[in-house]
Amino acid sequence: MSKGADRDGKRQRKSAARLYAVQALFQMEASDQTVERVVREFEDYRFGAVYDEVEMAEGDSTLFRRLVDGAVNWQARIDQLTDRALVAKWPIDRIDPTLRALFRAAGAELIAAETPPRVVITEFVDVAHAFFPEGKEPRFVNAVLDHMAREARPEAF
Repeated sequence: MSKGADRDGKRQRKSAARLYAVQALFQMEASDQTVERVVREFEDYRFGAVYDEVEMAEGDSTLFRRLVDGAVNWQARIDQLTDRALVAKWPIDRIDPTLRALFRAAGAELIAAETPPRVVITEFVDVAHAFFPEGKEPRFVNAVLDHMAREARPEAF
């Protein structure tokens, strides 16, 4: 396998991990399941699973766990960052649960400070496109994450 193909595969696994993290956080909120139970379900049954003859991508398990754990452990801080990026009358608890999960996963990656903020924003705007292919949500996500990133990591801008 060439270095380029290996790099593309690694990038795809990271992108898949971000998408799965949003799904897992949504599922945790909707079903009131524990972090451990949801993470185990995703790693055991969702990564690389086949549904209706469509194979799901393998996810980067390390990044997936880091995002889910970070979103749970730093939820208050992430929600404050998100609230400040949203219009005052729309606190995070009033927005779409999928967007809430997305902002929490992205916030965890921004706070961890391992990935450049612009990469985090681009990746999660792509996730927004996956969930809202026809809507305005990806532009909204871009604006909110840009604000969050500038507050969480001002040195990167």
